Amino acid sequence: MDPVQDFMKMEQRIKKEKFVFLNQLAKKGETLFVGSSLMEQFPINELLMDQGMDLTVYNRGIGGFTTTDMLESMEEMVFGLAPSRIFINIGTNDISAPDYTLEKLMDNYREILNRIRQRLPQAEVTLMAYYPVNETDKLPEGEWGKHMFDGRNNANIQIANEAVEKLAAEFGFRFINVNQGLTDERGMLRAEYTVEGVHMYANAYRVILENLKPYL
Repeated sequence: MDPVQDFMKMEQRIKKEKFVFLNQLAKKGETLFVGSSLMEQFPINELLMDQGMDLTVYNRGIGGFTTTDMLESMEEMVFGLAPSRIFINIGTNDISAPDYTLEKLMDNYREILNRIRQRLPQAEVTLMAYYPVNETDKLPEGEWGKHMFDGRNNANIQIANEAVEKLAAEFGFRFINVNQGLTDERGMLRAEYTVEGVHMYANAYRVILENLKPYL
């Protein structure tokens, strides 16, 4: 047993359990942000307040989640809120996995969308492009840093984004790329926006929110 993985799984389980009770308090028919850590760490409500935007958004991101994990957690992450609008960013942890294939990612993503269409046929669904990464400037020390971008690199992210855009069109859902302003002259996530090449500070999410505004 890997104690780090065990701890992460325990944290994910606790977050799901908390969502069950939060969903009972939530207003139905509002806007949902859902996905993995890049969605969980989106400080959407703080940024909305900063912008003076009166909008109710529930964040149901869970760090470390893959599309497989989300498929096992649809009640807690989506259906318990009965949202009218859903913004999804899920799949970058799939791309990081040693056994990653684009086909498996798209199969899982398609099943997520199928279930949403069946349970929430009136919901407006938006698939968000995966964010760029910075593969060179802030590599963590140790073996993790050496192999962090073996699979989860900008080349693979671009290929996956093209597939997600096609998937959105297949369902008649919206695909949006809100990455304008996030990258440097090399096409990498700007160093001042990122913690360790993947996860981002609030200054990056402020840029993303500006790009998101037309869709909110």
